This record gives sequence, structure tokens and C-alpha cells, in this order.
Amino acid sequence: MPSTAGVVSARCTLFDSEIDFLAFAPAYAALAEKLADAVSMHATPVGGAATRTECIPIHERAKSAVITWMRHQATTCNQMKIPRFKGKRRETRRLLAEKSRQLLEAYRAGKPVVEANRPLRRVLEAWSDP
Repeated sequence: MPSTAGVVSARCTLFDSEIDFLAFAPAYAALAEKLADAVSMHATPVGGAATRTECIPIHERAKSAVITWMRHQATTCNQMKIPRFKGKRRETRRLLAEKSRQLLEAYRAGKPVVEANRPLRRVLEAWSDP
């Protein structure tokens, strides 16, 4: 079990790398910080495959952690019934990751995001509620 100081240090490093990966426009900087905080809080103690693999550079771990968090929190991934055909699960994950990347691009470009298409903001508001 890692020490508390080690977990805090890993979380800070992951958070900084996530902020770099997100690269949101200044208008969405607060949202980027909320997202990076939620992802690093979740990824560090859980230690998914991407976050605990030391041989993967930190910026790649941050990217994987953000995309994975978004897949599980901002999509209906957990409620989906994915057929048990070879490659179907991977294909579904790839499609959900692409949707996440497209959403992130809108925030990076500083484009206005239509209220109905703000799953990220809705999830983060729910995530930060006690």
C-alpha cells in the first residue's frame, strides 16, 4: 500500500498532466480543473491499468485516465448491453472514446457548448455534490 504522501504526489502529477492534456480554452479553465480533479481523485486510489503502469509516460496515463473516466461517467457505457462478439467491446469503447475526444475538442477550441450537449458539466456538478 503506497504512503499517503506518495498518493498525494502521484495525484498532483496526474492532475498536472491531465490539465496539460485537456488544454481547454481560457473560458473553460475552471471546468478543466474540475475535470482533472475528479479524474485524478478517482484514478489514483483506484489505480486502473493506465494509472498504475509506470512504463507508460505520465502524459499518456493522464490521457487514458481522462478518456476512461469520461466513458464511465459522461456516457451510458455502464448501462449498455454490448453483444459478446469478438471485438465488439473494443469497438464500442473506441467509439465512446472518439465521442469523448470530440467533446473535449469543443472545450479546447473555446466553442460555445449547447446546454443540451453538456454531459461533462452535468456529470461534474453531480460529482462535486456531497
